[in-house]
Amino acid sequence: MDIKKEKFGSVNGVEVDLYIFKNDNGMEIKISNYGGIITSISTPNKQGEVGEITMGFDNVEDYVKGCPYFGCIVGRIGNRIAKGKFELDGKVYDLAINNFTNHLHGGNVGFDKIVWDAELIQDSDSVGIELKYLSKDGEENYPGNLSVTLTYRLTSENELKIDYFATTDQATVCNLTNHAYFNLKDGGESSVLDHELAINADEFLPVNADSIPLGTILAVKDTPFDFNKSITIGERINNDDEQLKNGIGYDHNYIVNGKSGEMRFAAKVFEASSGRVMEVYTDQPGIQLYSGNYLDGSLTGRNGAIYKHRNALCLETQHYPDSPNQSNFPSVVLRPGEKYETSTIYKFKVI
Repeated sequence: MDIKKEKFGSVNGVEVDLYIFKNDNGMEIKISNYGGIITSISTPNKQGEVGEITMGFDNVEDYVKGCPYFGCIVGRIGNRIAKGKFELDGKVYDLAINNFTNHLHGGNVGFDKIVWDAELIQDSDSVGIELKYLSKDGEENYPGNLSVTLTYRLTSENELKIDYFATTDQATVCNLTNHAYFNLKDGGESSVLDHELAINADEFLPVNADSIPLGTILAVKDTPFDFNKSITIGERINNDDEQLKNGIGYDHNYIVNGKSGEMRFAAKVFEASSGRVMEVYTDQPGIQLYSGNYLDGSLTGRNGAIYKHRNALCLETQHYPDSPNQSNFPSVVLRPGEKYETSTIYKFKVI
């Protein structure tokens, strides 16, 4: 197992670093303490050739200029909050409107846009980084001082383990996730519509035209949202279905089968030409499938790759979107004395 640290640039006069982790199988992960961003994941294909499988940039300046949350940690609340409002203990909190008429991924300066304190970690079968940040009371108008610690670990078994931990000094809301964009063929140079996907979920959340959950739960059976049996992402994405139109493709939260709070299989992606496989395990209640619908070719990533429509997919483990406003959803409220703890594993292999 190997660790390297390099300068990655600066943000508002603060130096930012890039941490490079490699295991004996040839897998390499690069992570910045700016935004907790996974800037790169490289894994071997079935020929043993190591190649990129995520979207990203080679310098921090391109992330600062703006991108659709490539590889970052999002919070305090990942995903959308309707109309940028929620009520907690009788008080209404107004948040930034930064996604049409809604609040998205923590606001104008969410966890994806701050410089985290970083410390390298290593044990017998993994290397990684521990990131810490104190989100102060009133930041992006969220209540409470939220102390956040998260760790990334690359294991000898080609796993990327992400552990999240948070505490607060007053009642608040918290729903953290990572927003990596995956393309197992070439890191985003081509479409992912031929990637085969399986999701361990019998139900999903229908949304309105603003991608806000309606509050109801639908069975995936006999719909374009059924991935219980592995099929290509593109097989039904252009189906004349109201939900696909509302999401402009797949941009929906699935309810992962099994017991929330227990680690279990959530999803699997397979790309035939490379033989690469990615499996996702989580203890979260949901996983958001996003099929790169808003990528439009305006961003150029590493090696001159142009990131076009549906050239990547995201599988974001999380609580449900708009949970602070939907009492029938699992709660994202965190109170003093409670601990926010959750884990997700992305496991890579070839077949």
